Amino acid sequence: MPAKTKKELILQPVEYSPEWENTESNLRFLSHTLKESRGADIIILPEMFNTGFSMNPSKISEKMEGNTVNWMKSISIQNHTAVCGSLAIEEEGLYYNRFIFVAEGEIIATYDKHHLFSYGGESGVYTSGNQKITFNYLGWKICPMICFDLRFPVWNRNSENYDLMINVANWPDSRIEVWDTLLKARSMENVSYVCGVNRTGTDGMNLHYTGHSVIFSPIGKELNPEKINEHLFRQVISLDEVQKWRNKYRFLDERDHFTLL
Repeated sequence: MPAKTKKELILQPVEYSPEWENTESNLRFLSHTLKESRGADIIILPEMFNTGFSMNPSKISEKMEGNTVNWMKSISIQNHTAVCGSLAIEEEGLYYNRFIFVAEGEIIATYDKHHLFSYGGESGVYTSGNQKITFNYLGWKICPMICFDLRFPVWNRNSENYDLMINVANWPDSRIEVWDTLLKARSMENVSYVCGVNRTGTDGMNLHYTGHSVIFSPIGKELNPEKINEHLFRQVISLDEVQKWRNKYRFLDERDHFTLL
């Protein structure tokens, strides 16, 4: 992949209601929907975008060489973009809720969800990841997180000087005010863009979702993405904006230093 820097990134969050545990149907729907994608640098899909947030990993999980990752590679090539989201991955008999970032047909980064949602049974069937990561894409340092990770500010703390946090989620509407509040807080305390992408509809556990996908600026201002259609949004973000606020408000210079055990 060519090394280059873009001062502005075009993010394209995708909100939709996955058909429960039906990967084939969901990938077909997304393929059709993404035909309307317009010049995105990063297409961002929700948590477990191909199946919904299922606690049945033996049924829904795939290998890294499976259909969904190959579909992501194909979409990234067709659209000349990056595409990311999480899905259930099986490795050596263990199951992970894994964020995967693909660009131009190559896997750039993966992150296994660290804070598993025990209230919903996730910690009983999936294995927790033990490594926080950041990665570089087009000159931006990006930090991936998955849903419940959002509640833990130490895990989200910007010790790496990341420019953009991406959180992909299945966050029910009964707790949506918490989602909105914590995303905004993470942007302000970390002086970075924060993009949260959430699903819609009703899942197989009869939980309801209203989306509320949102992008906050490095000072906590909610941005107003262009709505391309019912499912696709488009927002330009600026690396200069990150640097402007970090130079003006040097809050990260005074952050506490710590080691995660």
